[in-house]
Amino acid sequence: MRILKVLIPLLLLLLIIWIDLPENNKIPSLTIDTTSIGINFRKEFKTHLGLDLKGGSHLVFDTDMSKVKANDINDALNSARDIIEKRVNFFGVSEPSVQTIKSEKNYRISVDLPGITNTSEAVQVIGQIAQLSFKEEATGDAKLATAPAIFRLTKETGLTGRDVKKATVAFDPQTGKPQVKLDFTSEGTKKFGNITSRNVGKQISIFIDQFPISAPVVQQPITDGNAVITGNFTVEEAKKLAVAINSGALPIPIKMVEQRSIGPTLGSLEVKKSVYAGVAGLTMVMIFMILYYKRLGLIACMALLIYGLISLAIFKTIPVVLTLPGVAGFILSIGMAVDSNILIFERIKEELRKGRDFDIAIRLGFGRAIDAIKDANITTLLVAFILFNPLNWDFLPQFGLVRGFALTLAIGVITSLFTGVVITKRLINIFYKK
Repeated sequence: MRILKVLIPLLLLLLIIWIDLPENNKIPSLTIDTTSIGINFRKEFKTHLGLDLKGGSHLVFDTDMSKVKANDINDALNSARDIIEKRVNFFGVSEPSVQTIKSEKNYRISVDLPGITNTSEAVQVIGQIAQLSFKEEATGDAKLATAPAIFRLTKETGLTGRDVKKATVAFDPQTGKPQVKLDFTSEGTKKFGNITSRNVGKQISIFIDQFPISAPVVQQPITDGNAVITGNFTVEEAKKLAVAINSGALPIPIKMVEQRSIGPTLGSLEVKKSVYAGVAGLTMVMIFMILYYKRLGLIACMALLIYGLISLAIFKTIPVVLTLPGVAGFILSIGMAVDSNILIFERIKEELRKGRDFDIAIRLGFGRAIDAIKDANITTLLVAFILFNPLNWDFLPQFGLVRGFALTLAIGVITSLFTGVVITKRLINIFYKK
């Protein structure tokens, strides 16, 4: 058991260091092959830098609203923006800036892609008309026979967005729960009637491009051209589903009208200065901790280095796009990590001054400091939650740079809580004996 207690943390530390190594060392990326269930997945551990640190590409697309009713223009434009953002993330870009631009009768969408220099491939992926399709379960495929039901819904039915007139939000007259109502064209009514007749009790999946957005179960054959998608929707979720379906049903051609490369807005010199400032600040903190707390301070510095390795590994694993505000959030969380160690050390010193044994002082010191550490970290996490604004409330910030700061701050605080309490205690038990 003692060997396992040492071996497992050591292996985890080696894995973290392997993830943190620079990409130019040609470290092989972790690859998980799931082709047996029809899904290919590849995961690479890379550092992703934002527009301000690395630059990227700026694209502007013009949308053709000539065939869209006036009442549907805003929904169509917002849907096109959402689909482009999905396509960009599928393309492998994190934290893109996708915005709508309205000017008189011109409706455009601007896209900023951090770190993308090969814009031709990005343009090809983004600049397509949204495709809405309905799929049913594929039978006779041995590879998919044992796969979950959702992965067997791969057979094209021939029913597409052209066969859908409109998707609207409705409410169940019996339960009052929101649902999505579909109205089909005459041709779509025939197709949908045939599809539902042969799939009673089975699922039919609805796709926007290659992204599944819903997979309702067919309760009975539907031949009147009116269908209802039910589920545990909130009103907002039902609205988003209706908008997504309408975006595939509406013919909105997208044409690129502007394309240019963007250099790092801060410049490489300013980035280097920021890195130097962070290293200098961290060094000064470590020197202070060692001078003031002696051996305990040295242990705190070791825990701080482990904290940095874990945080960087998390940034690469998620991945997190690092902008300068994001780096600032990470550096700020270092202060929280040191603060936790200071609270613990002062409590331990108090117990030692009372004449407690070392082991008892350690246990009491950690126990009495944990409440203050917990309160400080929870309040910081609440602020990070508000700044990140995951629910997209209009009265709170919705900017990528602010969210980047909040995300790195939250990850850093959670990691510092782990290293400050768990790692520091382990290191004290190993290296600091009275």
